[in-house]
Amino acid sequence: MSEELDLITVDTEDSMNKAISHLELELTKIRAGKASPTMLDGIMADYYGAPTPINQVANISVLDVRTISIQPWEKNMLAPIERAIMMANIGVTPQNDGVLIRLFMPPLTEERRKEFVKRAAGEGEQSKVAIRNIRRDAIEQIKKLQKDGLSEDAAKDAEKVIQDITDKFIALVEKHLAAKEKEMMAI
Repeated sequence: MSEELDLITVDTEDSMNKAISHLELELTKIRAGKASPTMLDGIMADYYGAPTPINQVANISVLDVRTISIQPWEKNMLAPIERAIMMANIGVTPQNDGVLIRLFMPPLTEERRKEFVKRAAGEGEQSKVAIRNIRRDAIEQIKKLQKDGLSEDAAKDAEKVIQDITDKFIALVEKHLAAKEKEMMAI
């Protein structure tokens, strides 16, 4: 029985780590006034009829704190990349000079910063819900083991371990959100 409890604990921790990784990925997509190539992750350009990530058809680099440069490997990809960025509605208008596309990040207003903080908080809440769902599933597995002969004390101890892991990951979500809010609200 204890191997099964250890397996439940390990699976729970792995799943919660995945929820944190997802949160980190989503938070990198929320810009904080600084230019970052990750802002373009998930934006697909039409490459000979196939939707393709921009970073697979162009070189993306950060020129300075507020400027991203996108240099397509093929000159005929300028228009599709520009169109994809416009369609993605990331709050930046691409500047095409015939050789490369530049994205100039406008300074964020207080209102826009607060909007981004709310968006980050929403992502954090989704992560917390995912973590709580993982906890619920783990506790249900423990209860099934209890019906199959696991002692009540062992079940209570295992539930406490699962709750401690959950608390640790919820605190980690809060830490990520606090860091992102601090980054976004800094002028």
